[in-house]
Amino acid sequence: MGGTTKSPRYEQGMATRRKVLGNAWVDAAEAKKTAFDEPFQELITEAAWGHVWSRDTWTRRERSMVTLALLAGLGHYEEFKLHLRATANTGATPDDIREVLLHVAIYAGVPAANHAIKIAKEVLAEMEKEESA
Repeated sequence: MGGTTKSPRYEQGMATRRKVLGNAWVDAAEAKKTAFDEPFQELITEAAWGHVWSRDTWTRRERSMVTLALLAGLGHYEEFKLHLRATANTGATPDDIREVLLHVAIYAGVPAANHAIKIAKEVLAEMEKEESA
């Protein structure tokens, strides 16, 4: 797979992806990549991480908060968990996450926020436990 040279946007996206999600997560995701999903992985690395997350108009904390709101509001809870864990690298705090989910409740619906709050409590507790270990 992927013996070709990657674009500068891909390389920039991969660097940002690693800063946000962490090397361990990206390495694991890359190890699972197959010929079937490689084009998709390249697309999200260039588009999401290279074009959007790499822009300097917002901080990573701000992008993290907006991403959490969108994922929770749309009910994409697996991705929501991933981006909750990424807050360790983006600077978004539990207080920020709570405020995000209050906005989700008002603008995207209480059921979406309620489920996201349940997930956030679990993930934040896991992260705290891991940090203190």
